[in-house]
Amino acid sequence: MAKKEKTPSFVTEFELIVNSQAEKELDARFQAGRQLYNAVLGEAVVRVQNVRNSEPYQEAKKIKVKTEDDKKLKNELFSQARKQARFSDFELQDFATLTAKDSKWMWEKLDSHTIQKIGTRAFKAVEKVLYGKARKVRFKLFSSFHSIEGKTNTQSIRFFGGTDCCIKWGSYLILPIRFPNKWNEVLEYGYRVPVKYCRLLWREINGKRRWYVQLINEGVPYKETPAYKLHNKVNSNTGLVGIDLNVSNVAVVGDNKAGLFPFAENVPTFEQEIKTLQRKMERSRRVTNPDNYEPDFDKKVGRNNKRKKGKVKKGSRRWKHSLAYRKYARKKRELERRKAAYSKSQNRGLTNKIVREFGKNIKAEKVSVRGWQKRYGKAISAKSPGFFQS
Repeated sequence: MAKKEKTPSFVTEFELIVNSQAEKELDARFQAGRQLYNAVLGEAVVRVQNVRNSEPYQEAKKIKVKTEDDKKLKNELFSQARKQARFSDFELQDFATLTAKDSKWMWEKLDSHTIQKIGTRAFKAVEKVLYGKARKVRFKLFSSFHSIEGKTNTQSIRFFGGTDCCIKWGSYLILPIRFPNKWNEVLEYGYRVPVKYCRLLWREINGKRRWYVQLINEGVPYKETPAYKLHNKVNSNTGLVGIDLNVSNVAVVGDNKAGLFPFAENVPTFEQEIKTLQRKMERSRRVTNPDNYEPDFDKKVGRNNKRKKGKVKKGSRRWKHSLAYRKYARKKRELERRKAAYSKSQNRGLTNKIVREFGKNIKAEKVSVRGWQKRYGKAISAKSPGFFQS
């Protein structure tokens, strides 16, 4: 069987009109998807451990690569270890299908394409651990499971344009698309271009959950077509452009000009508001969960004694959150969302500006944004240079 050829793609996003009945059904389907993902993720972790404990894997680790034959032998042993442990994308898709069939309600709520995609998602997460690109995997709570997608636009989650203009998932879940007030050429282009598959997701905005669909379109984005806007035109300069990232700015050097541009200029950090909310949340949590904290104590400071709060007990697992705590948490999440959205928007504009004024043949030094996070946490959080780098 010939391998399917990959084609370029881009994303067009629209908001969905979801009533209470449809939201209840989406909740159930996302809950089924989350539980299936956690089940497949747990199985994948076990299989990765079996890969590492297998004899071929241990032999491959002992080989010192000096020639091309050594490299080939090592790769063959690694491949053999994966086969013995049945750790592959196809095997985990099969496990996800069998798990969903054993649970009647999962099989009723999810279709085969969605189930296979969930298996692939778990496989890719654990594969990063096997290759040393991640330390561990995280099982999903409902609040952190935000998206579900299909494989094609002919089955599973489907997009219908024209007069219908909606998303259909299965036979009876129909979600109309809400078109924005400011319709532009970019959305028009994504609406008309063929769709590979659809992704449903939700976001919390101003304390309310909103549902969206991302159309994964086939082809290149609007700005790279002959009909792109004049202000988004890529510079015709074919020379090399060098950029140097810093914590809060980026230096750009071209053939004829240079510049120093700040990341996310005038970003609202909401630092004082977030600190106030964090103090309120901690006070509420202490009152609601007194058994999870060590007793308060007196500490001598100079000639006086000061009352100090007890620390969190080790091994504290069960936490009760009051309605006030949840209200403060929602406000804090909203402030952080607004800050992140502003930073991303400004950095996208900065990227377009560099490509427009200098050219697209860009070379950059590979820097560790993760290392910056350890030293300059607040600056990285506010400016988001990691987004610019990606």
